[in-house]
Amino acid sequence: MLKAMNVPKDRNGDRVVEGARVRLLTLSGNWLEDLTEQARIDVNSMIGAVFTVEIDEDGDVWVERRWDDGGGVSHGHSIRLDPNEMELVDDSA
Repeated sequence: MLKAMNVPKDRNGDRVVEGARVRLLTLSGNWLEDLTEQARIDVNSMIGAVFTVEIDEDGDVWVERRWDDGGGVSHGHSIRLDPNEMELVDDSA
């Protein structure tokens, strides 16, 4: 039996599709408390930025950011977003 996939939406109820661009508005939940201080700084710096989304097999929306640490080394974070945490961005203007 196939699992019905969640249809992701942003805070305004607009449908979010693979490759859509969203602005990260806020982060909710207490998962941030489990991060190291630097990881919290990195993740919080993502708020207000615009990302191209990926959608997993469960219909969850993910964004990712990478930071260049120099010398060919980088680090990054992927975050699953709830509807209230994102807003679709119209790049057509």
